[in-house]
Amino acid sequence: MAAAHHPKPKPKPTLGSGTGMKPKPKARSKPAAPLSDSHIGLEARAISADHLDVRIWLRLLACSEQIEQEIRARLRLHFGTTLPRFDYLAQLERHPSGLRMSALSSYMMVTGGNVTGLTDQLVADGWVERTADADDGRAWRVRLTPKGHAEFATMAAQHETWLAELFSGFAVADKQQLYEQLGRLRAHLAQGASTAAATSLAASPKYGRAARPPSATHPAPQPTRPAPRKNRSPS
Repeated sequence: MAAAHHPKPKPKPTLGSGTGMKPKPKARSKPAAPLSDSHIGLEARAISADHLDVRIWLRLLACSEQIEQEIRARLRLHFGTTLPRFDYLAQLERHPSGLRMSALSSYMMVTGGNVTGLTDQLVADGWVERTADADDGRAWRVRLTPKGHAEFATMAAQHETWLAELFSGFAVADKQQLYEQLGRLRAHLAQGASTAAATSLAASPKYGRAARPPSATHPAPQPTRPAPRKNRSPS
């Protein structure tokens, strides 16, 4: 008796396996619409003949300024506060043990005088407190009070909602790519700044060529001494 024939089961179709089913492409954002004169902002300085680097720089400035203006307006409208105050509170929220005034100034990229003024205001409001620095008796640390924590938490939640709204026209993949590219730009700029600082230091008269040790062909100049004064008899 002949053995029964059992056909092999057909493999299940997979994405991109020639069955007509193609992998689903990642969602992409819609192409940008042209800006009107009332919204073009800093990019009005650029023309099509400008170098691409110039146009990128102006576009970054315009985007940053437009987002900042919107956030400033909303903070003022909804909370009666300013963006510098929000940034100040955000830095302290990230450092529960507090920060020295000098570190706070560096993180916010503002002068010490500006930090002192903001600190005075927020201490008066009961949102921030000053404490003596345990490592340096001449320095102060500032940190959020319980009231400051609560008030900032409310503002921070709304701030995040606003930013999500402002970036809502972008797909997640596009936002991630933009974030990574800007990170590469920041790293490149930081490296370039370090190289430029080193080059500038080497070329300076004090630390550069003029500071090389003297040689036989270029001896170091000898200081001149004033001639001794002759004693004069009083007239």
